[in-house]
Amino acid sequence: MSGGQSQRTGSSGTPSSRTGPPGASDRSERASRPRRGPRGRRLFAFDRALGQRFVAGADEAGRGCLAGPLVAAGVLFDLDRLTLGDRRALARLDDSKQHTEASREELYPLVLRAAARAKVIVRCARGIDARGLHRTNLEALRSALAGVACDGALCLVDGFRVADFGHEQRAVVGGDGRSAAIAAASVIAKVTRDRYMHRAEERHPGWDF
Repeated sequence: MSGGQSQRTGSSGTPSSRTGPPGASDRSERASRPRRGPRGRRLFAFDRALGQRFVAGADEAGRGCLAGPLVAAGVLFDLDRLTLGDRRALARLDDSKQHTEASREELYPLVLRAAARAKVIVRCARGIDARGLHRTNLEALRSALAGVACDGALCLVDGFRVADFGHEQRAVVGGDGRSAAIAAASVIAKVTRDRYMHRAEERHPGWDF
């Protein structure tokens, strides 16, 4: 090469095929990858793929906690009647554990507005001690689902099937992070229980409920 300039070569000694400014090909490669949409959109896509108009989900909060009640919630979505505003409002919907307390409080009224039905079941510590945690948990989930299910509804439970239930149901492992109906129920259950525990802290200060 004249003028003391050398041609850039690759590791094989042949001229590099890279053109454009440094990093341009990396940016182009990233841009060509499919982008993942909002979490809530993917959760609703999971529910729609089940092929049913009505999808109900149930989840609980407080299972195994040292103090306070077990709270189960059921939420029914009519997927044919969800508005564009509903879908946009719930774009951040996810498993309640993935949200801060403030974020869950923001989602709570949005879930209730979009849901066709919602139901909350509360079981106190005395009842859990008398009947056992697992049995109480399943009974609470069944009652929550029974409170929202309608003819033709597909009912989803996070991790468990419930016995003696008169509607089609499926257990979805990790369901609060896969199904919009279960995630919505997890938000309702968690917010309800958190509010209860805040009131308990006001009545019994110093216990850090």
